[in-house]
Amino acid sequence: MKLLRSAACALALLPGIASAQASDTEAHALDIAKRAIAFRSVQGPGNQTPQLAAWLKEQLVAGGFAANEVTVTPVEDTAYLIARWPGTNAGAKPLVISGHIDVVEAKPSDWQRDPFTPVVENGYLYGRGATDMKLDAAIAMATLIEMKKQGYKPRRDIILQFSGDEETTMKTSAIIAEKLRNAELVINIDGGGGVLDEKTGKPIYMTWQGAEKTYADFELTVTNPGGHSSEPRPVNAIAELSDALVKIGAYRFQPEINDLSRAYFNAAARYEKPETGAAMKAFATNPADEKAVATLRANYATIGKIGTTCVPTMVSGGHALNALPQRATANINCRIFPGHKPADIMAELARVADDPAIQWKDVTEGSVATDASPLRPDFVHAVEKALGKAYPGVPVFPSMSSGASDSMWYRSVGVPSYGASPVFIKESDSFSHGLNERTPVAAIAPAIVYYRSLFTDLSK
Repeated sequence: MKLLRSAACALALLPGIASAQASDTEAHALDIAKRAIAFRSVQGPGNQTPQLAAWLKEQLVAGGFAANEVTVTPVEDTAYLIARWPGTNAGAKPLVISGHIDVVEAKPSDWQRDPFTPVVENGYLYGRGATDMKLDAAIAMATLIEMKKQGYKPRRDIILQFSGDEETTMKTSAIIAEKLRNAELVINIDGGGGVLDEKTGKPIYMTWQGAEKTYADFELTVTNPGGHSSEPRPVNAIAELSDALVKIGAYRFQPEINDLSRAYFNAAARYEKPETGAAMKAFATNPADEKAVATLRANYATIGKIGTTCVPTMVSGGHALNALPQRATANINCRIFPGHKPADIMAELARVADDPAIQWKDVTEGSVATDASPLRPDFVHAVEKALGKAYPGVPVFPSMSSGASDSMWYRSVGVPSYGASPVFIKESDSFSHGLNERTPVAAIAPAIVYYRSLFTDLSK
């Protein structure tokens, strides 16, 4: 608690963040986050996502939500939560605040600290979910509870929903989106975010996400009669598959750009190293600029932003050390630029492999192709205004995610969804899905200011 007060005192220097009430909300958010991290909400035996959802319902009801307006629904070994705050206009479409409460597996033996024992050290909250995304969920909850206590009356319903398997099959994600397909728009607090300077720790910029690439997995299989390893045959299943994988690994898809990624490149270029920044500017002007494309493809942080990418991720073959392989399989993982169907990308890869003996199969689970959300002026203005209150003078601009989130399920049913988390971290501190996941405690207070402004403007 001492460390939390220190962070609050430091942030009190920023306009609009100096009040005892804000400090109480900050403490409440941190407490919710720490308690949530302690639940091992991981798919498989012992999954505690249902227990976490039930506990979160208790906190929402204690904070002023009507018990009958907060539901927890079991689905297989997980569960999802939907909480509704009724607005004054029953005919207005609801504002949805979307997140998830499941996390990626974490083995205590690999961590410096137990991943499911939350710890605050040196200004950071450590634990699985500290970044992705139990802290964000806690901040949003604490903010809504504060708004209720202060007597805010939304015009449209505000719906807070947490899916329970976003990190795996996304079954609950799809169910929730179908239930809430009448929403006006969705604020996905599991997307976007701010960047802190590596040396000074000061905020540099924030991005919000209006699109994401489509996740896809394609399975390649080569079969062969096999035989004794002392009697090699002209065709070997492993060698044949390997030839195809080399071709696919070397293949580069046509560079592409859309309104969101163009806006991102133009705005973010000034914060990159000169060579990268110049390439981003040039690519935004002309996506066929070969020099710019080469520079951006050589950088792992930008290659996924300029088109579809496909990489071999798993391979398996053979059945005995002294036998010719009868079968060899591989998985190609793709992140597909918006506007393309997975079937078309798989067909393009098959042409690259150029081997009719290879059997292709789409084995994707938990994904659907969607187009970008529109650049809605009301949303853009609300985000800019909110960030201006939390971090005066810090720029914010759109981006496209290379990963997948619950937003795609809303977009698939025609609801605009935007990743708009206000949590700022250094790029070197980004350990989502990795070891020793952590987020600065100092990010909590300005995030509350931001969420309160954003939720108010988009629900009134």
